[in-house]
Amino acid sequence: MSGQHENEPEGLGDEFTQAEGPDIETPEAETPGAEKSEAETPEAETDAAASAAGDDDEVLTVDDILNAANAEVQEPSDEHLADLKRITAEYANYRKRTEANREVERERAVGAAVAVLLPVLDDLDRAEKHGDLESDAPFATIAAKLRGAVEKLGLAPFGEVGEPFDPQRHEAIFQQPSDEVEVDTVADVVETGYTLGGTQLRAAKVVVKTPQ
Repeated sequence: MSGQHENEPEGLGDEFTQAEGPDIETPEAETPGAEKSEAETPEAETDAAASAAGDDDEVLTVDDILNAANAEVQEPSDEHLADLKRITAEYANYRKRTEANREVERERAVGAAVAVLLPVLDDLDRAEKHGDLESDAPFATIAAKLRGAVEKLGLAPFGEVGEPFDPQRHEAIFQQPSDEVEVDTVADVVETGYTLGGTQLRAAKVVVKTPQ
């Protein structure tokens, strides 16, 4: 047996080995890192989209936006001018309302503080009518300082003999028919009226002469 193997022609074993089994095709291995086609890469798709967008819309830069804003400031459009005028008018009205409300609140606060002093001022008026506040009277200086202080706060007295009767400002406590007047006229002031700014704190109590 060993002799037969030795007498076999060379190469027969290789051919026999190759004849066994079907032929197997070996696929070509892909080379690592092989580049994909331009159409398959994400970068190519992004560039293509940007190129397509660039054909329709112009890409704005920061300088373009700043230049447009400066141009609008220097030469605003009619629409923006109208908006600016409207906003300016609204702000002016707002300031007027705020200042008016502030003044009203101030007068209200000062009026509440001064109202408690009105009875004291009435006593000073009565003392003056009785001659107790002459220049040499002990309390004449104190009365003058008190009246000056409330006047600085905006308190103003009203109600004078001889002025026309005004039912909005005067309260008639007595009427005297007289042929000396042609219209209702204040004959005497029993209690002085006071205003604080544009607010009337108290009407004047008066005696009125009426035409006979």
